[in-house]
Amino acid sequence: MAKSTNLGMPRIGADRELKRAVEAYWAGRSDAASVGEVARTIRAANWRRQRAAGIDRIPSNDFSLYDQMLDTTCLVGALPERFGSTGDEVDLDTYFALARGRDEVHPLEMTKWFDTNYHYLVPELGPDTTFRPASRKPVAELEEALALGIETRPVLIGPVTYLLLAKPEVAGFAPLDLLDRLLPVYARVLGDLEAAGADWVQLDEPALATDLGDAERTAYRRAYEALAAASGCRLLLTTFFGGLGDATGLALGLPVDGVHVDLVRDPGQLDAVADGLGPDRILSVGVVDGRNVWRNDLSRTFDLLGDLGDRLGDRLWVGPSCSLLHVPYDVGAEPDLDPQVAGWLAFAGQKLDEVATLARGLTDGRDAVSPEVAASDAVVRDRRETVAARRGASRRGDGAARRAPYGDRRPAQREALGLPPLPTTTIGSFPQTPEIRRARQRHVAGTLSDEGYRRFCEGEIEHVIRAQEAIGLDVLVHGEPERNDMVQYFGERLSGFATTRNAWVQSYGSRCVRPPILHGDVERPQPMTVDWTTYAQSLTPSPVKGMLTGPVTILQWSFVRDDQPRADTCRQIALAIRDEVADLERAGIGIIQVDEPALREGLPLRRGDWDGYLAWATECFRLATSGVADRTQIHTHMCYADFGDILDAVRSLDADVISLEAARSGFDMIDRLAGHGYPAGVGPGVYDIHAPHVPTEDEMAAVIERAAQVLPVDRLWVNPDCGLKTRGWDEVSKALTNMVLAARRSRRTLS
Repeated sequence: MAKSTNLGMPRIGADRELKRAVEAYWAGRSDAASVGEVARTIRAANWRRQRAAGIDRIPSNDFSLYDQMLDTTCLVGALPERFGSTGDEVDLDTYFALARGRDEVHPLEMTKWFDTNYHYLVPELGPDTTFRPASRKPVAELEEALALGIETRPVLIGPVTYLLLAKPEVAGFAPLDLLDRLLPVYARVLGDLEAAGADWVQLDEPALATDLGDAERTAYRRAYEALAAASGCRLLLTTFFGGLGDATGLALGLPVDGVHVDLVRDPGQLDAVADGLGPDRILSVGVVDGRNVWRNDLSRTFDLLGDLGDRLGDRLWVGPSCSLLHVPYDVGAEPDLDPQVAGWLAFAGQKLDEVATLARGLTDGRDAVSPEVAASDAVVRDRRETVAARRGASRRGDGAARRAPYGDRRPAQREALGLPPLPTTTIGSFPQTPEIRRARQRHVAGTLSDEGYRRFCEGEIEHVIRAQEAIGLDVLVHGEPERNDMVQYFGERLSGFATTRNAWVQSYGSRCVRPPILHGDVERPQPMTVDWTTYAQSLTPSPVKGMLTGPVTILQWSFVRDDQPRADTCRQIALAIRDEVADLERAGIGIIQVDEPALREGLPLRRGDWDGYLAWATECFRLATSGVADRTQIHTHMCYADFGDILDAVRSLDADVISLEAARSGFDMIDRLAGHGYPAGVGPGVYDIHAPHVPTEDEMAAVIERAAQVLPVDRLWVNPDCGLKTRGWDEVSKALTNMVLAARRSRRTLS
């Protein structure tokens, strides 16, 4: 009998209960016991939902209060010295301090989890790092499930992936050199899980789907030989986000009891994996997409698997491609969706049902699930026919280049804008206060009229403009009070998208987003930002930036149609944004920022596939931004990803100014830009907006002066490292005031 399995569940709660619980704790309105009770309730609901769906192999320790990589850092006691000693176990305050900072102590760096929009906390490891068991979390959650009468398979991030994703504390050090120190702690954890009743343990090793050198391959062999010898639990080696490729032999040669492969990203690997599996091991196949929201084509999946059920019997497990962390909870929570579009969708709850149906069909034959297969066939046919019938007129993607090179544009922009050296600005958003959220909710509910909402937003914009003028910023923004999210806002205004009410997914920590669902051809029916931006500009003689989200980021942070190449879809978005850029320029807006924080995240996991992606991704940015006059200044913003290995692509965007995160990760990216000879303007983030710390004037002046050591002062901008929507007005006002003072001081000392 084929078995149904799952790799992980969403953990924010069906109504974002976890978000509210941890934010109340951070604000001092609740205690650790309250957070723990909410967490236990979410875990119990997840386990029961999986059991009710008929999932045979249910995971535990897939839950996290903030991030699973952070959990692993705490599990193995790899805390940087600046966080102090925590005794036997890492306490909750230290856990959150690692994520958010504390007083003068800066947090761990944050970056993207492979090619997803989920962020993880980067371990900091050096030659002197030691490891010790410092958390009982995997054991405690296993025991918690057993107390509910539910057997689970604990999930751990594999030791090699953990080390490969770590940041070296000193240049030239390879965290992988710490493997022999780390493995005894993993062995201890496996022993504790076995003693607590675990039969299987899932070890997530997505790094196996990336390019591996000899050192990494040797590390995998040594790690799993040691863990297999030390553990009485059966080990499931889990890979996802791509195919094993040239690591197939490596993975199948490791002494593990089962292997999970992602057949959504790479269905072509099935034959090689099945043939090399051996006679006794489990093959877990990820055939339900854990990262997108379309219903599974059951007929196609059964065809893909062929006679695998007969060949492997109960050695075949059927599951999602990866953890369901990346999709919302339940389509049933979306009453406002077009019923036809809703019928095309499967969120986490529906995906569990699909997994169970596939396992049953592989065990009992397709006839046993013929009603489900017929319904799936009807959905596939309806979606294909509807999209074809709605297809819009095609537009050419011409004009993906500015009229003049940067060196020729720069004098025209300097004359048009008249800005001082080291101009100060922000990334775009200002605090989304409770009043703003309440007004938006009332407007959506129909209790606040369109005109009333417009007047409210205009009042907020005026408040933001006056606050920026008082602080002394040089380039202002309108603050984005009308925007719920930097991608969702545009999804609500472009054809081809559907937006949701409750389809939240975790981006990092308590930060949740509702990705739009891109189901058809994209067009811009009317201007989306021009009225708000021109209203802001009418209030002040200072320049106001137009604020847009770039085509690659809209693509990456949406659930995207899977019936045409992503490049084609991105070009459609780029043309819509190009129309908006043109309208902003015609309305007199001289600075337009088109944010592309997701450019790096979209990279394929294999370097051999990078050039093709980067060619169309950078073309789409230029297509969106290149129709303006030389005097119009194009900015872009990037954050929380390592762009150092794609600097040629960053340069080819041909933006006039790029702002990026620098305060949290140090100056690595700034140094790389300088070493690469980056020719345009740069705004290194002079403070970390995600840390609850107001930096001093001296701290920010030091950052500016450090940047000026490697980049020309006349091309430096001064700004925070990200938008300010999640912060409060008191700290924002203080921080920006200090930032402006630091910039003014640096003008005197550096000019």
